[in-house]
Amino acid sequence: MTKIVILTGAGVSAESGLGTFRDKDGIWAQVSLEDVATPEGFARDPARVHAFYNARRIGAAAAKPNAAHRALARLQRDWPGEVVIVTQNVDALHEAGGAAQVIHMHGRLDSALCAACGHRWAAPPELSIATPCPACGALAARPDVVWFGEMPYHLDEIFSQLAAATLFVAIGTSGQVYPAAGFVAEAAAGGAHTVELNLEPSAVVSAFAETRLGPASVIVPQWVDEMLAR
Repeated sequence: MTKIVILTGAGVSAESGLGTFRDKDGIWAQVSLEDVATPEGFARDPARVHAFYNARRIGAAAAKPNAAHRALARLQRDWPGEVVIVTQNVDALHEAGGAAQVIHMHGRLDSALCAACGHRWAAPPELSIATPCPACGALAARPDVVWFGEMPYHLDEIFSQLAAATLFVAIGTSGQVYPAAGFVAEAAAGGAHTVELNLEPSAVVSAFAETRLGPASVIVPQWVDEMLAR
């Protein structure tokens, strides 16, 4: 039975009103990633970093899943084999759209992390330098997201899933951030057929056996319909 592993990036959530990062008008064109998405930036100005992620957390909480999220949840529900969703996104729109098994390799906005003791808890809408850890009391709360220079979460599990995949599909990813950009090569080395669904070709489009271009809300439901009609 075909085991499908799907990697999703910011392009899946863009049509829900959440900004992408590397487009010419993306988030990193408006704010320096060194200032708000690195451990060093947080050490320099934690209040600024908290303000940036508070705004993103509030925006993500108000966003609604789009047709692409719902289609992937339908595939996961109706496909006779296993469908694993790995996401680079820190929103919870896959879950809101009905997906059951989602691996968040870059963490989640709705989670807080204590830098002192490692405890995680449900993040309030706004974190600050005055937010105490509910486990140890330290004033060391940070967003539970993976910053540049930090190791993504769940990599052992992800590589295990890729090795077992029959079909690997990347949706809405730039192909510029590793290790995720290397997942296609990893899956192909294990014998998986590889497909890219994207608004425009990614930086690693040549590594895919098949590519379809268009808005995620259009091409993802079309692809899911084709898969379920087999």
